[in-house]
Amino acid sequence: MKKCSSAYKLRCIFLTLIAALLLTTDAARAHTQSTSYLNLCATPAGFTGEWHLALRDLEDGVGLDMNDDGAITWSELSARKDTVYAYALSRLHLRGDDQTGTLHINELLVEKHSDGAYAVLRFDVEGWSHPKTIEIIYSAFFDIDPKHRGLLRLEAGGQTHLGVFSPDTSTQIVELALPAARAPFVTFLLEGIWHIWSGYDHILFLLALLLPGVLLRQDGRWQPVPAAPSAFVNVLKIVTAFTVAHSITLSLSALGFVHLPTRLVESAIAASVVLAAFNNLVPFFAERGWMVAFGFGLLHGFGFANALRDLGLHNGQLAQTLFGFNLGVELGQLAIVGVFLPTALCFRGLMFYQNFVLRLGSAAIMIVASTWMAERVFDFKLLPF
Repeated sequence: MKKCSSAYKLRCIFLTLIAALLLTTDAARAHTQSTSYLNLCATPAGFTGEWHLALRDLEDGVGLDMNDDGAITWSELSARKDTVYAYALSRLHLRGDDQTGTLHINELLVEKHSDGAYAVLRFDVEGWSHPKTIEIIYSAFFDIDPKHRGLLRLEAGGQTHLGVFSPDTSTQIVELALPAARAPFVTFLLEGIWHIWSGYDHILFLLALLLPGVLLRQDGRWQPVPAAPSAFVNVLKIVTAFTVAHSITLSLSALGFVHLPTRLVESAIAASVVLAAFNNLVPFFAERGWMVAFGFGLLHGFGFANALRDLGLHNGQLAQTLFGFNLGVELGQLAIVGVFLPTALCFRGLMFYQNFVLRLGSAAIMIVASTWMAERVFDFKLLPF
């Protein structure tokens, strides 16, 4: 019987690891990005709204799990209804022209989103009628999680105005008389850049792929590429493969053609970082970094798609947000490559780069990503990021 090669055995081991991960994560809640959805709508009688707040965020903000069993029930949410209302009303303020709008919450519901259960606060805005300019001041959860984002959808006069609340953009001013066509593209282009720069798992995955980009594998050892153009071509293959894969699954998922549970995606993304870094130490896809980038890049594309889909945009608006967000992701990614590649080219011939930067850097990435994977599979928090 023909013996299996070491590379083949390694591939089998890691395919088994991925399969086991996909099975175990179905029962665990991943540490997903904190997001809320604020919908405002102009009606003949005035403005109404819905605010979707993740139960996990409300648990961190006001405490809902009264018996500390790890599950939030409807009775627990109902018992804390007044506290939830008070928190919401203190973190959202609206002004129309020169008049302050008063929020009157008239219903509390629970709705399932792609990343878990959300409390839905339905409200009317009192104190104004049909303002031409609306100012929205949002401050929910920023003190708990600076990465929290509030996604705004405001429908008035046949137009849909979109916005994203963050610690740096906690106030949105909407001119209802102005067209809203450019807003989705510009807003989500900036969000795409932020998504890459603030997504530590994406950054570490990209670095794990780029670290050997200025080296060649020869006789079982890493050797510096003889000329810079070779490194540029190698890095170009990696970045292009990751870009194409990321864009494919982001688009398919956001458009509703493909859907994977968020907790599974987040755990699998952490696993992809581990495997990409391990490939630098024990190459089982030697000289095929672009294949690793494409294969695991498909997973990373699901990272933000659920939030875009849950925003409830129509096809034309979703196309704008997808294009803007994808472009932002690539610009943010190219900025990282633009800093890394010239530096790596300068040091590629030194043993310091081959032994310290590549090996110890990859080992450090593996340790961090392994911790993320354990956190997301077994539902605990150890790292502060």
